[in-house]
Amino acid sequence: MQIWVDADACPKVIKEILYRAAERTGVLLTLVANQPLFPPRSLWIKTLQVPPGFDVADNEIVRRLAAGDLVVTADIPLAAEVIACGGHALNPRGEFYSSENIRELLNLRDFMDTLRSSGVQTGGPAALTQADRQVFANRLDQFLARIGSR
Repeated sequence: MQIWVDADACPKVIKEILYRAAERTGVLLTLVANQPLFPPRSLWIKTLQVPPGFDVADNEIVRRLAAGDLVVTADIPLAAEVIACGGHALNPRGEFYSSENIRELLNLRDFMDTLRSSGVQTGGPAALTQADRQVFANRLDQFLARIGSR
């Protein structure tokens, strides 16, 4: 099992939580982005730079993903592909995407996209709070403990 990060849009504080988790657990962490990344030096942390372009990083993650891997992303269509491939998907606010909730989330995303394209100002996501960071760290730890006990 390894962790993949859709790193272009992943908040720095979430990456830092992931770096510490990789070091603590010895789980391989790979950050995929279309720009250079400079994580701390570690045997457990890798970067993969992909060419610029729409969904290039997402497609590379799906291509390399193995069943049981964890993907950290806020991208709902990517999360849907991860679930379809037998992976796990966690967003930076600590919410797991699942086969039970992904269809509803995709529908909501499409609805909001339709509103925005018709000129309705919907606003963006709320800023990541300290509570969000704590929820993410706790859910990541619970997931890694569950996987480690197998």
